[in-house]
Amino acid sequence: MTLSTHRRGWLRAGLASVGALVLGACDKITADPKGVAFLQSAEGLTRRAQRLFVDRKALAREFTHADISPDFRPNGSISPADEDYVALKTAGFADYRLVIDGLVEKPLSLSLADLRAQPSRTQITRHDCVEGWSSIAKWTGARLGPLLDQAGLKPTARYIVFHCGDTLEESLDGTGKYYESIDLIDAHHPQTILAYAMNDRVLPVAHGAPLRLRVERQLGYKQAKYIMRIEVVEDYKHLGRGNGGFWEDRGYEWYAGI
Repeated sequence: MTLSTHRRGWLRAGLASVGALVLGACDKITADPKGVAFLQSAEGLTRRAQRLFVDRKALAREFTHADISPDFRPNGSISPADEDYVALKTAGFADYRLVIDGLVEKPLSLSLADLRAQPSRTQITRHDCVEGWSSIAKWTGARLGPLLDQAGLKPTARYIVFHCGDTLEESLDGTGKYYESIDLIDAHHPQTILAYAMNDRVLPVAHGAPLRLRVERQLGYKQAKYIMRIEVVEDYKHLGRGNGGFWEDRGYEWYAGI
């Protein structure tokens, strides 16, 4: 084992332990403004430390076909009841279009056929859930980086926001719709893909059909399902409750690197 590999392993183990402690105390900490400030500072430290010691392009571990989990449990929404999504599903997603807009020079509207024609990647990776379980699956999808290059990011672009087709929680303020965001470093990582296939089959509805994010160096709640629109923004404070994602708005860390 090289020193670099040993250091990465130590860092991941240490940060995972800290993350588990922080998340386990979310309910109590986030009720206190000082606790929220602590979470934000800890998250910033985690992100800076990982980016300092781990190569930005370092790959998450990839596995073999023999390692694929026989039962990859779906999590979160497994069959969205949102009217727009149900209509798309009923039609076999024939009318689905992925919109890429916001701070781009050339907004895109892509069908599933268009996406399958884009530069793609297939990878067998492990999904690590914050709840404590892991599963391994094979994913195939369009690489996000080349799609963003096609759209042409404007100089003020900083974050990529994924707007999803599922309402996970009924809320008076309209923040129950699932969304997630990542920065440009993770967006251009070679393993960051928009998956349309799982284990050599069309992506199942329970796992996010017709399109889900795989950003393999982060925890499971960052892997947004049922993606309808990708918005490029300078800041995400105006979205949801301002923390960059559905679960982040409820106390989870925005940066969930592993």
